Amino acid sequence: MLYHLYEYFKNTIDFPGFGLLKYLTFRSMFSIVAALLIALFCGQKLIRILQRKQIGESIRALDLEGQLAKKGTPTMGGFLIIGALLIPTLLFGDLTNLYIQLMLVSTVWLGCIGFADDYIKVFKKNKEGLQGRFKIIGQVGLGLLVGLVLFFQREFSVVDGLGTITTIPFFKGNEFDYAWLWPFKGIGGEWAGWIIYVLAIIFIITAVSNGTNLTDGMDGLATGITIVIAVSLGILAYLSGNVIYAKYLNIMYIPNSGELVVFIAAFIGALIGFLWYNAYPAQLFMGDTGSLALGGIVAVFAILIRKELLIPILCGIFFIESLSVILQRYYFKYTRHKYGTGRRIFKMAPLHHHFQKEGVESVITKPLKAMPEAKIVIRFWIVAVLLAIVSIATLKIR
Repeated sequence: MLYHLYEYFKNTIDFPGFGLLKYLTFRSMFSIVAALLIALFCGQKLIRILQRKQIGESIRALDLEGQLAKKGTPTMGGFLIIGALLIPTLLFGDLTNLYIQLMLVSTVWLGCIGFADDYIKVFKKNKEGLQGRFKIIGQVGLGLLVGLVLFFQREFSVVDGLGTITTIPFFKGNEFDYAWLWPFKGIGGEWAGWIIYVLAIIFIITAVSNGTNLTDGMDGLATGITIVIAVSLGILAYLSGNVIYAKYLNIMYIPNSGELVVFIAAFIGALIGFLWYNAYPAQLFMGDTGSLALGGIVAVFAILIRKELLIPILCGIFFIESLSVILQRYYFKYTRHKYGTGRRIFKMAPLHHHFQKEGVESVITKPLKAMPEAKIVIRFWIVAVLLAIVSIATLKIR
């Protein structure tokens, strides 16, 4: 809104400092500060409201150190993240920019799916929450929307109306067109490329949002990792949206994508403010309202700046967490069918609980003793930083 006020009055009002609003870097800095302050000042009030209404986390007895002490901790803190993100974006962002519009829609979309899940768990006392098929339908719907917009809106197109081109890391001439996966050249190639692209988008959004949801099992774990990922995406967005830096680095220039820096700056500020209350021992949990939205934001943002093929590296922890659950489940079923008794690869899945569990027979037994939760979280953060460095280095490693 402030940006549009500047655009409207720039030729009639010469107020000192007013012209700073035209600069992307200035608006991004104010966006991160505003989001951080909103989260810090509103966080305590939200905690009191949730406590007064007895909206707390229900904890299953999993024999994990300190877990039962978390029972009753206020949840649905994702509202704090989403609110602290949306307000600065609306204030400092260019709301006519289709990238910003799509990110705002994606945030609210997945936030609503997560809220429905939390509502069923907290108010309906159903620990299963929203049925899996409804989550998938919501995620597929968002993927379809993003795919349709990217394909049909020329503003998003990298080359003359074709929006199925992306960046592939570690290769020179690192542009990849999803249409190349269609084996029949010239026979519906453009539409086939779009279908393949949309299917890839749906898979990425679903995988990353669910991976973030699985990672949200320790105080500050998903929040801290997402901050690291968001900073990396912000750097990539700024470079890709600046024609000078894109040319210098010989990377894909994406017109009008620089405005996304304002959004990601607000996202980082909101996450840091939330971490103030979510760090061990947590005063507030994000719930599915936050975790599904966080994963969706990361996925859609990476897709918009054509860096979605970097996700297995950049979001490596989310990927490993999801993989640990899949491996654990299918290995248990396989061994139960073969030997009559199910066996486990990890002491517990997702992976972060493996390090927190003690005295359970599994294929992987190390570490033998349970590690403190805070140490596990910080070590996962360190791994996230290393993965982020590798992801940014791919700009030059080809």
